[in-house]
Amino acid sequence: MGITKTEIFTDQQNLVATFAKVFGHPARVAILQYLFKINACICGDLVEEIGLAQPTISQHIKELKNLGLIKGNIEGTSICYCIDKEAWTKMKNVMLQFLEQDISKDNCC
Repeated sequence: MGITKTEIFTDQQNLVATFAKVFGHPARVAILQYLFKINACICGDLVEEIGLAQPTISQHIKELKNLGLIKGNIEGTSICYCIDKEAWTKMKNVMLQFLEQDISKDNCC
């Protein structure tokens, strides 16, 4: 059986790529911005706020949950979502470490 493409890369490279997926769609960015803006759990207002259909919002919520950046709690018949602060801090640290790399030479070409 062959190896998967991710197996040839380091854990750090895979982690950066996984976190970068968050910013790969403006709907996920908008959802995160809204969750930060309200600074509380949100139960269903995302469709009105973001302006996309419920199935589309649900798809992006699922991706954000799979990446671990948001968490949900069941309250009555709704699931309320909020930012997972520990996961967000981890992502920030990983991405900052990656983005703060500098080119060692003034001119490479």
